[in-house]
Amino acid sequence: MITLFTWATPNGKKISVMLEECGLTYEVKTINIGKDEQFAPDFLKILPNNKIPALVDSDGPDGQPISVFESGAILIYLAEKTGKLLPKAPRQRLEVLQWLMFQMGGVGPMLGQAHHFNYFAPERIAYAMNRYSKEANRLYGVLNKQLAERDYVAGEYSIADIALYPWTLSTDKQGVSLADYPHVQAWQARMAVKPGVQRGLAVPAI
Repeated sequence: MITLFTWATPNGKKISVMLEECGLTYEVKTINIGKDEQFAPDFLKILPNNKIPALVDSDGPDGQPISVFESGAILIYLAEKTGKLLPKAPRQRLEVLQWLMFQMGGVGPMLGQAHHFNYFAPERIAYAMNRYSKEANRLYGVLNKQLAERDYVAGEYSIADIALYPWTLSTDKQGVSLADYPHVQAWQARMAVKPGVQRGLAVPAI
């Protein structure tokens, strides 16, 4: 059995979508980060970095339980466990992993900061709002160019798309106008109709 420790954030949604797309049975344990539940001692045994999501698989690679943290690592783990959504051919595999790292190292941190300073920060700090919104728009431009001649980020539907998609659903809070990125819009439409994506985005039910 797989246990997913999660909350309603883009990083959390990535994993529930992946679990649904892989057809895996799992249970959900909500970690309310608004109430600092990620700092509970029992949770820290699973996730030393006290951030969701985390996953515990009772049937790990050697038949023994394993815990995995960091959403990118979890996506790779689930892809390798099931043989889905991550190519085995080295060239295609590298293409997917590059775009996964693009999300992990760029899109997540920068869009997260744009969201924070444009929406959550108690003070309106113009410098921070402009800095992160500008970088958010640059990243959307990179993604838009990549999607200009392909349906999915790395060619075939993969964990790269699953990683990126939830982060593109709050453009109004990132200082981004999605109308400026028509290829991202078209990709979003393709993602939105996938039943596994729809089910995954509804987890956790809070």
